[in-house]
Amino acid sequence: MSEHYFTPTKAATSAEMTTKQVVIRKRSYQIQLAPKVFSATKLDPATAILLEYAPAPKGPALDIGCGWGPITLGLANEVDEPVWAVDVNERARDLTKRNAQAAGFEVEVASPEEAQAKLDSTGLKFETIWSNPPIRIGKEALHELLQTWLPYLSATGIAYLVVGNNLGAGSLLKWLQSEGWQAEKFKSKKGYSILAVRPAKAV
Repeated sequence: MSEHYFTPTKAATSAEMTTKQVVIRKRSYQIQLAPKVFSATKLDPATAILLEYAPAPKGPALDIGCGWGPITLGLANEVDEPVWAVDVNERARDLTKRNAQAAGFEVEVASPEEAQAKLDSTGLKFETIWSNPPIRIGKEALHELLQTWLPYLSATGIAYLVVGNNLGAGSLLKWLQSEGWQAEKFKSKKGYSILAVRPAKAV
């Protein structure tokens, strides 16, 4: 069975890792990369669009599907409150943790199961969620993922999701609205859309 970035993969060995310089929201980072994580050799175009155009975040903040950690780094550099990073892939979590520590950030990096258990026990809600969600897991799995994590938004919180227009940004927007979320297209650039998602207004 082939391994994908959205399936569990053990942490990379030092021999597998490479070092690269990247700029995220005007700050330069020296990061470690490894195969078998999403966009394993560079900052992918969709995430770059999100990081360029998403407004200043408020904390606590959450990165869903953190990969090697570009969104986590962007959040942690601008938020004083806790920043959480979640990924099913152990290798991705390890890289995010390494890259955050190298930048001087303390972040909570966890598997989905670990994160849900901690959040449910503490009642923590997020003011900001940023994500480049794994569209290629399929529509049903994607909807389940969003139904799991969007409810962790606070009443005043907002999520920014970046999706390729050719990968169903429009249909995802309609689905979010049909599920009762206040969802709108925040920005469209270079074939990608950033969707802004807020909890439904209390009646």
